[in-house]
Amino acid sequence: MSTEQTHEDAGPARQPDWWHRDHPTFTAITGFFTGLAYIIVVPGLYYAVLSWTFDDRQAEDLFPFVLVSLAVPLGLVVSPRTRRFGLYMSLGVVATALVVIGVALLVLWILVYRDADLSTSL
Repeated sequence: MSTEQTHEDAGPARQPDWWHRDHPTFTAITGFFTGLAYIIVVPGLYYAVLSWTFDDRQAEDLFPFVLVSLAVPLGLVVSPRTRRFGLYMSLGVVATALVVIGVALLVLWILVYRDADLSTSL
């Protein structure tokens, strides 16, 4: 048996065993983490492009238009083929936004409360 026959009999290359796209949690996990990355990366890149393109005043005025990017998860939810991915992506977006806002409010509250205690003790 020659080496040419061995390569022909091998068949098409197989994907690794850990890559199970048909697994029920694959879509959920990829959708959630896509939403997590989406809510963090998109506004940052949007502001970076605006600041490179326009002066600071105009970039700050145009920044609220980043909310238009929230149409992407909503568009995925509307389409029946991508509905499950879109729902989990939306869940990732909302969960990340709530965590970021919650932590920011907690830190702000601690700083204001600590500042109030320091000013009364002087």
